Amino acid sequence: MTVTAVRKEIDALMLEVEAEFGATPERLWQLFADPRQLERWWGPPDYPATVTAHELEPGGRIAYHMTGPEGETYPGYWVVQEVAPPHRLVFKDGFVGEDGQPDDEMPTTVTTIRIADIGNGVTRLTLTSDVPDRAAMDALLEMGADEGLSSAMGQIDDILAEDVTG
Repeated sequence: MTVTAVRKEIDALMLEVEAEFGATPERLWQLFADPRQLERWWGPPDYPATVTAHELEPGGRIAYHMTGPEGETYPGYWVVQEVAPPHRLVFKDGFVGEDGQPDDEMPTTVTTIRIADIGNGVTRLTLTSDVPDRAAMDALLEMGADEGLSSAMGQIDDILAEDVTG
């Protein structure tokens, strides 16, 4: 099923990707709760993620890096703000500089994950990124965040298929 909508509301400083899956909300929640599953889809296919710390609780931190096709790494982090399994997760998402600290030159977002059973064995996963200002929005779009999130979420079907076949 996968991605059903990509919304870029530039003036509202919001980027949203919506997808539908043949899985329960509890199963989709595991894509966030299990760091090994998270890293299998969080980065786009050409930039796979590696999760190095995973504290999925309010105030917790999730650290990861994406590795590009030439071996370059792009470290990032989440600061978890709200956890309400299996329906809602809110976190600040940002990049890390070479010094290991948040990179204030790179855009950050507040990302809200909503997981909703919409009936007939289908669950909708909505990822909404709220951006602090127009410069950050422009930077995210220039980096291809909309395509990256969409292609990343497109990998979820393969993970869910393993539940059926293996």
